[in-house]
Amino acid sequence: MIGISIATKWEYEASLKYFGIKDSERFAYPYGEYFIRTIEDAELIFYSTGVRKVNGVGGNQYMIAKFNLTKVIVAGTCAGIDGKFSNLDVFVPERAVQYDCTVKEIEPFIKQSFIVDINLSKYGNDFYTGTIGTADKAVVMWNDYIELKENDITVADTESGAIAYICKKNDIECIIIKGISDFPTDERNSDKFKSNIEQMNVYLENTPKVMNKIYDEYLKRFI
Repeated sequence: MIGISIATKWEYEASLKYFGIKDSERFAYPYGEYFIRTIEDAELIFYSTGVRKVNGVGGNQYMIAKFNLTKVIVAGTCAGIDGKFSNLDVFVPERAVQYDCTVKEIEPFIKQSFIVDINLSKYGNDFYTGTIGTADKAVVMWNDYIELKENDITVADTESGAIAYICKKNDIECIIIKGISDFPTDERNSDKFKSNIEQMNVYLENTPKVMNKIYDEYLKRFI
């Protein structure tokens, strides 16, 4: 069985709508809900985990153990960092890193032990790839965005790097498929709260568009 890991409630709600899931097909587990679909003769379990690294790792470890998963696909949204790209562009990262695990004043920004390289060679190369950076703190403030940009992070989220790490510990394949929902905005000369609300509104508008694009154009290829 292949797991489809979904973090936020908005991403999960978009998934329920996309697949036309009935209430009777939704099942609770300690971290959220799940439903099952068969696609291309593969049995897939779609589950919400909640946001941030603890929920992402906990939910995935639970599902790996309970359903004996052979692969995890992390599907959802991310913040854009590399300015060459745009909202709704979809990435399949070749590297996942956790960047909030060091004392950055005296240690490397990213330690080798928190880097997971993902072998995508069997899936071809006609898709956007790069490095996804993960931290418990979402990329909202401009200074955080600049720091990630300076360290060659392509996109960022709050769970993928940790999930890839735990999949590696369990010796199962992890594929990350993430679409850009928004870019941080420069709030230094404006109202920080208003700027954050505006960014959140862009995220909410783009989340179902990202999820639909992932399911329409990418999921079958990577199962």
